[in-house]
Amino acid sequence: MSKRAKIVARLLMILVILVAAAYIADYLSLRWQMPRRPQFGTVTVQPYYAVPQKDGRTQYLLNPPQTETCVHSLFPHFGDPPCWYLVRHKEQRINL
Repeated sequence: MSKRAKIVARLLMILVILVAAAYIADYLSLRWQMPRRPQFGTVTVQPYYAVPQKDGRTQYLLNPPQTETCVHSLFPHFGDPPCWYLVRHKEQRINL
């Protein structure tokens, strides 16, 4: 293996370790509520269906707004998305 390939492999391994450590630290801070903060929040989102038509166009069908549960963390945990992501993506497209 060349010297350049070894350096790239080490940098990639360090990156993977750092991301895994950040995920674990985020999970533990959420699990043990450090700092004292609510674990879960809610965000109102607007889901809509995108229905393809035979002529190639797309018809959009709006659903009523729904309240989604989210977690106050950097990564998704407990099966819920992070609140910072839902706040930025309030419109949710459902392709049929």
